[in-house]
Amino acid sequence: MLAPLTPALAAAAHGSADEAMALAKKAVKYYKANGREKALAEFNKPNGEFVDRDLYITATGVDGVTVAHGANPKLVGKSLMELKDVDGKAFIKSFVEVANTKGSGWVDYKWPNPVTKVIEQKSSYVEKVDNLVITCGIYK
Repeated sequence: MLAPLTPALAAAAHGSADEAMALAKKAVKYYKANGREKALAEFNKPNGEFVDRDLYITATGVDGVTVAHGANPKLVGKSLMELKDVDGKAFIKSFVEVANTKGSGWVDYKWPNPVTKVIEQKSSYVEKVDNLVITCGIYK
C-alpha cells in the first residue's frame, strides 16, 4: 500500500522561487561560459542539466521568438510575443519588457499546469543575456 504524499513531500516535487532563480542564473552563467549554440542545445534537452522536477529553462529572443524550451521543444522557432494568458496578459511581452528595462525580475501570469491540467498562477524569473531572455518559472 502506498502512503499518501505529505505536504512536505508534495512540495519537494515542485521547485521553489529560489530554485527557479538559481536555475535561471546557472543557465545565464552556462551561456556566458559556453556560447549561444552549446547553451541552447543544452537548454533544449528534456532530460538535461537545466530541467529539475517541474523547473525548466526557456530562452526567448527579444523579438519574442522562442529559441529554447526545456519542456516543449515544439515551441522552438515560434514567435510568442502576443501569447496571452486567460486574463489577456501578453506575458512573453512582459518577459521582454522586464528584461529590457530592469535586466532581470519576476513576471506573474496564469498558465495551465502540465501535471494537473488546471490553470494556475505562475511566476517566472527572467534575466537578459545578450539579445535573449532566459526564464524559469514556478506554479504557486
